[in-house]
Amino acid sequence: MGAYIARRLLLMIPTILGIMLLSFTVIQFAPGGPVEQVIAQLTGQGGSATDRISGGGGDFNAGNDSQTNASGSGGGSSSKYRGAQGLDPEFIAKLEKQFGFDKPAHERFLKLIWDYARFDFGESYFRSISVFDLILEKMPVSISLGLWITLISYGISIPLGIKKAVSDGSTFDVWTSGVIIVAYAIPGFLFAILLIVLFAGGSFWDIFPLRGLVSENFDSLPWYTKIADYFWHLTLPLIALVLASFATTTLLTKNSFLDEIKKQYVVTAKAKGLNDRQVLYGHVFRNAMLIVIAGFPGAFISAFFTGSLLIEAIFSLDGLGLLAYTSTLSRDYPVVFATLYIFSLMGLLVSLLSDLMYTLIDPRIDFETRDV
Repeated sequence: MGAYIARRLLLMIPTILGIMLLSFTVIQFAPGGPVEQVIAQLTGQGGSATDRISGGGGDFNAGNDSQTNASGSGGGSSSKYRGAQGLDPEFIAKLEKQFGFDKPAHERFLKLIWDYARFDFGESYFRSISVFDLILEKMPVSISLGLWITLISYGISIPLGIKKAVSDGSTFDVWTSGVIIVAYAIPGFLFAILLIVLFAGGSFWDIFPLRGLVSENFDSLPWYTKIADYFWHLTLPLIALVLASFATTTLLTKNSFLDEIKKQYVVTAKAKGLNDRQVLYGHVFRNAMLIVIAGFPGAFISAFFTGSLLIEAIFSLDGLGLLAYTSTLSRDYPVVFATLYIFSLMGLLVSLLSDLMYTLIDPRIDFETRDV
């Protein structure tokens, strides 16, 4: 097993390099980079990139004097940046240096990889904060959503899937399958809007809060009230996310149990006089739950990183999904690449962890005997 883990870890290096190289190459051709964002802000062609995100001030140390020189430079030379005609070339050069675009692309990429290998993500272009601190600041929201979605989803899916397998073909199985398919087909963000209209003061009842993870007076509340306040704010987002998240796991659980129930060892166990409950939980359960439990890390990471972007936006939950989205729109490349790097690294590690969980649940599985 040690050799298998070592091979998987070594294979992560070229995988991460490939992901970062492809993303870096695409970014080189994307219009509206950070230099153009600043030019648009200074020339009045668009809103501040800072204002679009959080109102935090970025320190553009090229200086106001350069802008003054630009306006009086008599038009300046042509520029490769859209909207930069008439600006002082020295001012444009200072902007390029500040954002690191004064160096060739290959040098910037090599520096990025060297820094990221040491988990040095630099500082946000448009916020006066390091990228690492910014990610830590948004982490609690995403962890809360990802953890509770996964636990609730599995808490619903596993018992329901087992019941459907035992009652295969019954009225209960048919009706629950219909409900699951309908729930899976409803987009989470549309259901979230419906919940807001119904229960968050939209048009009917004003029961749950509309935004944030906790109340403004959270720090002054007793500990038991803090817990209630926390779950009070999470209720609607979790309902919206869980609606479709349990469908796949439920059907996976049902099919896994059905496959095991039809095997010969189940017939043998019943022939020995064991009742259905003893056979189900004493023999079938462990084998059937192998694929379900092994997928738990992947399900958590999926909910943690990718499942809550629109929900975060609708309920004003400032988590990692919303951070990655707004950073992409504002061309805040240090944040974009850092979140991509972390997401990719976590995805690869979780994939390895899922394989290891197979061996913990069923020691008969041996990855050493097969190729990676």
